[in-house]
Amino acid sequence: MSRLFERLRGGLVVSCQALPDEPMHGCMPAMARAAIEGGACGVLANGGNDIARIRAAVDAPLIGVLTQVYPDCEIALTPTLVEIDQVAQAGADMAGLDASERRRPGGQRLADFYAAIRKRHPGLRLMAEVATTVEALRAQALGFDCVSSAALGHTQATRGQRLPDDDFAAFRRMRRAVDGCLLVAEGGIDTPQQAARALQLGADFVVIGSAITRPQNITARFVGEMKAIER
Repeated sequence: MSRLFERLRGGLVVSCQALPDEPMHGCMPAMARAAIEGGACGVLANGGNDIARIRAAVDAPLIGVLTQVYPDCEIALTPTLVEIDQVAQAGADMAGLDASERRRPGGQRLADFYAAIRKRHPGLRLMAEVATTVEALRAQALGFDCVSSAALGHTQATRGQRLPDDDFAAFRRMRRAVDGCLLVAEGGIDTPQQAARALQLGADFVVIGSAITRPQNITARFVGEMKAIER
């Protein structure tokens, strides 16, 4: 196993992302430092600017993604070589990309995209973000270094599903099938107990975003519980 995956295995990766209209936009390097100080083993960042700034701020494994919408496709997460180039040049150790069955830019096949990345960036590790066991197996067969469950709930076939549902039933199915690469629990994990359960069920590492890095969401949960109390 590579040194990168040795550092990630069994740990927590914090997804440090904030949209332009969110209060924490521009503050992700500080958020990344706080995550590492709290014991996170790595960081996930979105966009070349944030990846580069976080790379300079923390000495930890860094997964990079880049959201870009194209008019002729159904995916937006690191969809073409243009975004892969930016992620690699910004200093990410690994690129995360949508590997679901949804339509890609120009109708490109995932296998062709994967081959093109490996040719251009042979040292860049690749994480496939999928929604189903079938997609996970396809990613494993192609040679992805790890597979993430992050797309669960975001595709037509899995709409409305959440990773922790039914004691992580969808993830357990993926774990039984995937044995040739690392499997990452990502998406909809809201509590420390859920993160620990994902590890118990065989996750090689866990990625958590909003439950840690969006204070407005965290505050709203507290306020909602307090308002529910009858006075």
